[in-house]
Amino acid sequence: MPKTVSIAYFRANLPKLLKDVKKGQSVLISRYKEPVALISPVPKAESEKPGPRFGTGKGRVRLIDPHAFDPMTDEEVDAFVEGRY
Repeated sequence: MPKTVSIAYFRANLPKLLKDVKKGQSVLISRYKEPVALISPVPKAESEKPGPRFGTGKGRVRLIDPHAFDPMTDEEVDAFVEGRY
């Protein structure tokens, strides 16, 4: 059974009602106690998009500084801790 709300309540509480819809509850919007619209969650199969696959970005990233991942020296660590780096 969907949750029934008035248009005024819907306008004032849209973020909260959208969270309820995201959780799976339908919302029926009425005007003068007559149903106007029904907002329901999207079925899971249509809303889920597959994420990126590991290894598909090979060759797209170029490392400019070959020493970027070298460990910091003691002087660099001291400068970083003191806020000079």
